[in-house]
Amino acid sequence: MGTADKDILFPRMALIGAGLIGSSLARVVRRQGLAGHIAVCARTQATLDKAMELGFADSVNPNPAEAAKDADLVVLCTPLGVYGSIAEAIAPALKSGAIVSDVGSCKEIMFTDVAPHLPEGVYMVPGHPVAGTEHSGPEAGFAELFEGRWCILTPGPETDADAVERLSELWRRAGMTVEIMDAAHHDQVLALTSHLPHLIAYTIVGTATDLGDELKKEVFKFAAGGFRDFTRIAASDPVMWRDIFLNNKDALLEVLGRFTEDLTALQRAIRRGEEKALEDHFTRTRGIRRGVIEAKQD
Repeated sequence: MGTADKDILFPRMALIGAGLIGSSLARVVRRQGLAGHIAVCARTQATLDKAMELGFADSVNPNPAEAAKDADLVVLCTPLGVYGSIAEAIAPALKSGAIVSDVGSCKEIMFTDVAPHLPEGVYMVPGHPVAGTEHSGPEAGFAELFEGRWCILTPGPETDADAVERLSELWRRAGMTVEIMDAAHHDQVLALTSHLPHLIAYTIVGTATDLGDELKKEVFKFAAGGFRDFTRIAASDPVMWRDIFLNNKDALLEVLGRFTEDLTALQRAIRRGEEKALEDHFTRTRGIRRGVIEAKQD
């Protein structure tokens, strides 16, 4: 591997799922020499073959329990909807002292769907590397995906501090800044910063696809920055986003309710020609962009 053994954080690491995030994590772990052995599990033989061909897996297996056997770290990199069944499948194979984590956009699900299956002596440290592109699949991954981004970890209050630190160090070595947060709080924050924008993007692009053919052709032809950005977001993996919306239902419905009220107020201001109300609203919201730039998240 050409990397000193001291860099190895986990002698054996298992990734369940090899899409954009999973394959990117495997690539950065391979590049930095952070694991002695990378075992990859995926549903299809084509994905398993691709993982070997691209060189980010040391071994591949369609059976999650086989991949998780003897692993020091197991990371769920699948859509949220299968977390429970995977946890149930890998539980008997997990060794004492193993850490189970994930990369999902909702965090309370780890406590409801995964934790009940895990045996005594296994540590659960839910994680969310806040990074991604609209592309999916093992070919879409790249080692630099995580650089300069945030990774949120949401361990329970009783979680072993050493396990949290070991996982934090993995993500720091991948180039991320690690933040520890309560799972419910994470889900509320992400409902606004990520889940609602995706829902709006899917809706706007959906509205365009329902237009008459002639008008639709013009919309695509003259797609300006705004619409083009929405189409990029709406090109994200449909199964992943279906599961996110259903698993963060309460927080998402709450921010969606607020958004709907604000949209209705804007509708009224436009209808009544309320120039000052519109200008004030747009002036106030410009400050958010400056805040995002200052937080280096642009």
